[in-house]
Amino acid sequence: MEFFCYHRDRPGSTALRYALLEEHLRYMDRYEKEMTARGPTLADDGATPTGSVHIVDLPDPAAARAFAFDEPGYQAGAYRDVLLRRWRNELGRSMWDFSGGRAGGRRFLVLGLGTEPGTGPDTPTGRDELIAYGPLLSDDGTTWLGTAALVRAPDRDTARAVLAPGLYADVEVHNWRFGGRPVTG
Repeated sequence: MEFFCYHRDRPGSTALRYALLEEHLRYMDRYEKEMTARGPTLADDGATPTGSVHIVDLPDPAAARAFAFDEPGYQAGAYRDVLLRRWRNELGRSMWDFSGGRAGGRRFLVLGLGTEPGTGPDTPTGRDELIAYGPLLSDDGTTWLGTAALVRAPDRDTARAVLAPGLYADVEVHNWRFGGRPVTG
């Protein structure tokens, strides 16, 4: 079962996040094989973290809750809240399979919360700029509640346009970058 997990930073927690970075990375390393995507959301300065996104394949909802709430930053109080939902990988790939690679262009997390439960939209055509895309689902995986996308786009408005208009009560667009251990070499 795939799950979308978004830890949103508590205001003023940046120093704590940086202090826990290695512990966070070690924790996430344990789930490396189960990850579809991961990475921080960032303030407009492109450097200050505002949250942490993980799309992960786990055996059941209990394992997903343990993943989200045992995370070191959560345990230390770095996050103000956690969005945890079932998710379905509409692209059938991980972020590491994205043809655009880790660098080049701006990256965004786009979250759309549905106006009412339903079946959700079709996957957009023109997938070249989609890094990850899928529905946010009810706990039993049957009801559409929204959509989460990671997308490469020149600006927020272009990123936002990946979600069909009129289906969402609220749409959030966050700066995002590929996560994991820094690539050296």
